Amino acid sequence: MLCAESLSQMKPFQTLPVERLDWICDRAEHIQLSPGEILVREGDPSQGFFIQISGQITVNRRSNGVDMPVGRHESPSFFGEVQVLTEDVVPVTLVADIHTDLYRLSCPDFLDLVHSCREFEKDIFRTVSQRLRGLESFIRTREKMAALGTLSAGLAHELNNPAAALVRVLKDIQPAVLELQRMNLVYGQQQVNEAHTQQWLDERDRGFAAIANPKNNPLAQGDREDALTDWLEDYGVADAWKLAEPLAAGETELATLDRLMAPWRDDPTELRDMGLRWLALSFDVMSMLKSGLHGAERISNLVQSMKSYSYMDRAVLQEVQIHDGIEDTLRLFAFKLKQGIEVKRQYGPDLPTMMAYGSELNQVWTNLIDNAIDALNEGPPDDAPPTITIRTCEKRDRLLVEIEDNGPGIPPEVKNRILEPFFTTKPMGKGSGLGLDLVRRTVENRHGGSLMVSSEPGRTCFTVSLPMSS
Repeated sequence: MLCAESLSQMKPFQTLPVERLDWICDRAEHIQLSPGEILVREGDPSQGFFIQISGQITVNRRSNGVDMPVGRHESPSFFGEVQVLTEDVVPVTLVADIHTDLYRLSCPDFLDLVHSCREFEKDIFRTVSQRLRGLESFIRTREKMAALGTLSAGLAHELNNPAAALVRVLKDIQPAVLELQRMNLVYGQQQVNEAHTQQWLDERDRGFAAIANPKNNPLAQGDREDALTDWLEDYGVADAWKLAEPLAAGETELATLDRLMAPWRDDPTELRDMGLRWLALSFDVMSMLKSGLHGAERISNLVQSMKSYSYMDRAVLQEVQIHDGIEDTLRLFAFKLKQGIEVKRQYGPDLPTMMAYGSELNQVWTNLIDNAIDALNEGPPDDAPPTITIRTCEKRDRLLVEIEDNGPGIPPEVKNRILEPFFTTKPMGKGSGLGLDLVRRTVENRHGGSLMVSSEPGRTCFTVSLPMSS
């Protein structure tokens, strides 16, 4: 049975008179836990105030479908006061590590106890403050790591395609270049007509220019390929379709082929069609180089976006351009936005730079855009295309950023609570309730700005207002 001596080992209870300690011992319910047994689960309503006399309990919180240890109650200790005082659900799961003895005071009895002794009340609220700060710090770190993991996964996805394309180009271009060298050697062994050779080089260079600056007309490209295929087959080229595509990309005309091939029609050697294959392979190599360069530029841009997003190699407080930070964030979310979400940019022209904590502001855009994407996963209420609209403008001495989505909106009954720490509308394990609290703290505390939200079905808008002189 619980005794006054056991209670006196814990600081808050040392301020209570003996009769109050005896009152606790008389009213407390004895609970015994076996190893692995769960006392309360995350999401349960408050079950009272617990006094742990012996044993050990691990505190878990669900994150991305996995129970993560966030703390431990070692004997003697007490817990449960936060949920009794706030009437919130339990934010963690408590599991016994070993055989554990504890006692439970009902919610009404604990409140009676708290209000009966001022010193006990002070100690309890100090404990509440310490525990909330510790839990918030842990979850905030987990939230940042989860955001980094999300962006890293997206970055890896975005890098995969251009990297794979670059690898393919490097593999394919080597045999193509070797074959071009062989053709040049074979041709060079003939009695070369310099004027005729220059015609081939001119056609190659003109085709390179066409490939570098395509007209992007699929119908004309298809017609040109068909005509070239017919011409090549009539000329007697094997696998004519393989040559037709690169020659069409180089916008080669039939009349040009007639003129260039006239001296070779009756040649009995491979020279009869080698010029055609040389020209087509040259265009192929040019297309491969263009594709490889595009892939390399895409990789470079993504790496630069990530570096800019994190503000690497810069001071913590620096001069930033808001649009650059938003665009860096959007590029890193490209893998999610490709799933049918349209982004509309309504940027104010000539916005000035401002002094700000760049990486922290980018975390603001990350959380707001990520929340908008999650909302749009439920679908707009009117079957409209899912859309995120980002607006910026300068108003008096403040810079305004609006991030709006046309999702289902925030339910009125929770709208006033969405900025509270640990409050979330996401399913268990999907959200910590600290994303918007982090946004609010960064905007208000770090930059002296303000955060406002308006919502109705089909429109939710978060407005960040930042002083230009922050």
